[in-house]
Amino acid sequence: MNFSFEVLQKDSSGARRGRLATPHGAIETPVFMPVGTQATVKSLRNEALEELGAQIILGNTYHLYLRPGHELIRKLGGLHKFMAWERAILTDSGGYQVFSLSELRKITDEGVRFRSHLDGSEHLLTPEKAAEIQLALGSDIAMVLDQCIETPALRDIAQAAVKRTTGWAKRAREYFLQTALRNGELSQWQFGIVQGATFADLRRESAQQLLEIDFPGYAVGGLAVGEPHAVTCEMTAAATALLPKEKPRYLMGVGRPEQLADYVAMGIDMMDCVLPTRAARHACIYTSEGKVLIKNARYAQDQRPLDPMCSCSVCKRYTRAYLRHLFAAGELTAAILGTHHNIHFYLDFMRQIREAIEFGNLAKFSSEVQVRYAAGPA
Repeated sequence: MNFSFEVLQKDSSGARRGRLATPHGAIETPVFMPVGTQATVKSLRNEALEELGAQIILGNTYHLYLRPGHELIRKLGGLHKFMAWERAILTDSGGYQVFSLSELRKITDEGVRFRSHLDGSEHLLTPEKAAEIQLALGSDIAMVLDQCIETPALRDIAQAAVKRTTGWAKRAREYFLQTALRNGELSQWQFGIVQGATFADLRRESAQQLLEIDFPGYAVGGLAVGEPHAVTCEMTAAATALLPKEKPRYLMGVGRPEQLADYVAMGIDMMDCVLPTRAARHACIYTSEGKVLIKNARYAQDQRPLDPMCSCSVCKRYTRAYLRHLFAAGELTAAILGTHHNIHFYLDFMRQIREAIEFGNLAKFSSEVQVRYAAGPA
């Protein structure tokens, strides 16, 4: 196997500096993964992602299963070859997307029966099927199918979801290992997902059950779905306290820039979020001084770059006045340039976090970021 994970350094806060090796390259952790839902990070070419230093991106199992189809991608050489991306890829299980189709799906112990949002066709996503799809895609890291639930949730509903998630994880792991052994090698790492809603004891129970299945890495799911940030942190801490120190930990679907260091301080190694790309398409730019809502009239004659402290190619060349004009005119270039900068900001922000861990001053770095973002949009 070409997979490994090692913790290189620790901070007094609990943060870890590490390295995750995959068949498609090594990843410096903690890492932020840009989201490439349909085999593309919206608005960016792969050349731009490489220029920005993206080490790993995330692909969406649900969307790629429905279109163009996992079997077609398999025939064309797998997801890396299909999308011409030679670095690492993590694929989610599709569980969150199916969860969001509340009027189009039915969940049972067997799996999730749902109707496609594209054409209304009916499908059954089981733990085995989710694993099968991701093996066909050939991603480096694959997530098991889990049951996501609404927040806030009643305790009995959360407890039932934990039980189902564990049962699904066992089935997914068994299918995955049997298939991998049949193929003669483990070509993927498969991660389990801790659930438990906003109940700390259920989070611990879920983590403990998944440990018995013995995954090479673990994710914390079902958070950042509307609960306060403090609750997200509390639930994350409850889970990571039990997760193995020698294995990577992934907090799914987070977060805002001022929150990232908090999660890293809890021992989180991997994160992903659509926020930098989605915000960019809506004219929200992240900078070292806080958020810039670039469509505001105050920027109509602003000759400064988006972020005077930024070294990305957008900030080196274009002004705020020009970016505002592009958004006001509805030009596609606006989203391209805004996304390029925002992804650079997130990836560079994680580089600064890794550097802060190396120097043992993550807490100081985090507090400075909190001050800058507390002022609100610029």
